[in-house]
Amino acid sequence: MITVVGVRFKKAGKIYYFDPADVPVNQGDHVIVETARGIEYGDCVIGKREIADEQIVSPLKPVLRVSTAEDDANHHNNKEKAQEAMRVCNEKIKHHELDMKLIDVEYTFDNNKVIFYFTADGRIDFRELVKDLAAIFRTRIELRQIGVRDESKMVKGLGPCGREICCGSWLGDFAPVSIKMAKDQNLSLNPVKISGLCGRLMCCLKYEYDTYVQIRVGMPNRGDKVKTPEGNAVVVDTNILLEQVKVRHVLKDKPNELSEDIVAYKKTEVKVIEVNRENKVAPPIVDAGPIDFAELKKLED
Repeated sequence: MITVVGVRFKKAGKIYYFDPADVPVNQGDHVIVETARGIEYGDCVIGKREIADEQIVSPLKPVLRVSTAEDDANHHNNKEKAQEAMRVCNEKIKHHELDMKLIDVEYTFDNNKVIFYFTADGRIDFRELVKDLAAIFRTRIELRQIGVRDESKMVKGLGPCGREICCGSWLGDFAPVSIKMAKDQNLSLNPVKISGLCGRLMCCLKYEYDTYVQIRVGMPNRGDKVKTPEGNAVVVDTNILLEQVKVRHVLKDKPNELSEDIVAYKKTEVKVIEVNRENKVAPPIVDAGPIDFAELKKLED
């Protein structure tokens, strides 16, 4: 076991572990730490705790000190300089007629590097741009191309739920999200309704997915033939959250026909006697219009 503290460098950024050594650091403190890209200013969001050695990415960098008033002022000054750097860089992008969009600018705490985050559809030849920026700022320049998810995380905004998007407010890491998660939760397959501001599948499709998978255990699928307290029937729909199965009974005098009435049962009240392997029953239609699965696939990472 090893003692660590968790430090975050941005509001909803990833949490990194550092060695507190003998520094009296507590949760909520601003700290100065040593990182792979130099000295950085961050927030201690996890106080001292012991974790297993295998959870550590070696080598474990140290916490240098709890920030001072001078450190706080330097950090604030760097943010102001970043705004000016963003204005200058946008002017240079226009001057060189580059097909790129500047998203954010960041100074390292020790001012040894300025990082420019941008998006572009393809590769960009920004060598001349780097030369101009280096001549203006007289420090190391790094241009880093990011994806659409990272762009949304930096720009932030309101999601369809009316709240600030998760990645911009608290979500540290992006988890893989697939169309299967939406289908298994019986959600609309309309791309407009299941994609976020980034144009990719919404991260929140992942949150309840494991619960749905757990509840679905032992639940028949649409089209399966089941045995109910009132006789044999065919499943026409399911309600996963209610653990409910809706069926149409097989007519006793006409075994190849089903009743018009739909009856609901708990999943524990029915038993599958024949699986619908041919999958002839179409999925429930939530939205009007055909479903373009090729377009849906583009929403995945």
